[in-house]
Amino acid sequence: MKRVGIACLFGTALQVAAGIALAQTYPARPIRIVVPFPPGGASDVTARMLADKFASSWGANVVVDNRTGASGIIGTDIVAKAAPDGYTLGFVALSFAINPSIHKLPYDANKDFTFITVVASNPLALVVNPNVPAKSVKELIELAKAKPDALSFASSGTGTSPHMSAELFKLLAGVQILHVPYKGSTAAHPDLIGGRVSMMFDPVAAILPHIKAGRVRAIGVTSKNRSAELPDVLPIADTVPGYESTSWVLIMGPSKMPAPVVNRLHKETVRALAFPDVKERLARMGSDIVGSSPDEARKFIRAELEKWAKTVKAAGIKSGG
Repeated sequence: MKRVGIACLFGTALQVAAGIALAQTYPARPIRIVVPFPPGGASDVTARMLADKFASSWGANVVVDNRTGASGIIGTDIVAKAAPDGYTLGFVALSFAINPSIHKLPYDANKDFTFITVVASNPLALVVNPNVPAKSVKELIELAKAKPDALSFASSGTGTSPHMSAELFKLLAGVQILHVPYKGSTAAHPDLIGGRVSMMFDPVAAILPHIKAGRVRAIGVTSKNRSAELPDVLPIADTVPGYESTSWVLIMGPSKMPAPVVNRLHKETVRALAFPDVKERLARMGSDIVGSSPDEARKFIRAELEKWAKTVKAAGIKSGG
């Protein structure tokens, strides 16, 4: 038994030493950041900003690889099946936490990844058409309870953050509001402005021009705190306790990445997020910088998976293939 114990300790020591050695030489070749979304979106733009900072700091090539399709599942699966050496990373968003409850996945969202840091969080605004008489979240809830399904909400598609933010609101507020899905937020805006749908949850950056122009009225934000872009709009949580729904972005890698490499990636990400140009660009996108620790990121993902599983079940959203 003693020999077995010594052998195990020796093996563990070798693994730790190998991890430290890898971190000291990391990166020794190009790094690929897989973004499972099309170029130009918030996740892609944020990933490219960080990739530039990584490359400048390390003197290594850092390539952003857009692998779109299947609600982000295709790109995410590439990360799950990559070698856990820090040279293939993933840049995922809220759909990562929603997909397990809606789709059959080729990976385990809980077990097949190493979570490095939550980079940023993007609050959504709850907006209504100006003809909707509700001037606050409280008044909207009262209106919805008085006439179940008389109000309707637009979304950028089933399972997206605007859709699930509304479903979580319905669940916690105890109201019935009709869902009208569109192919993207911008496709929904004309009907929202024209009054063909009553309301919408939409990323602040996307809907802000319409709010400022008076075409829609913001009555709440989905984050726990007020948005810097909408300082006069109260968090929905002030009226609906426990409500929070943000469209976040997170860096991760395959499971079993060496801790020294994970820690180096986390440290470099936090350093990059402190650059004034990065902070200014993220602020213009309506993003709040997070930079959580790997342990905090892991706990955050577990909580998100649980929250959205309950929401999908309560909303009666059918699982797909």
